[in-house]
Amino acid sequence: MKDLERMIEDVNASMAMEGMPLTKEDKARMRYCAGDKKKTDQVVADLIRKHSVKARGVHEQKL
Repeated sequence: MKDLERMIEDVNASMAMEGMPLTKEDKARMRYCAGDKKKTDQVVADLIRKHSVKARGVHEQKL
């Protein structure tokens, strides 16, 4: 467990240097996924779906 917490803090430090520190939700997500590829794949898919922009239909596109 200490290794996981150390990894999370290392990632947080790196992200903070870029002006994007981890949120409590980010850290919880990392703990949830740690060592479980199936959970990781599902969480990544959920995040991509959440943050993706839906393509507009042909008739909805601005010309």
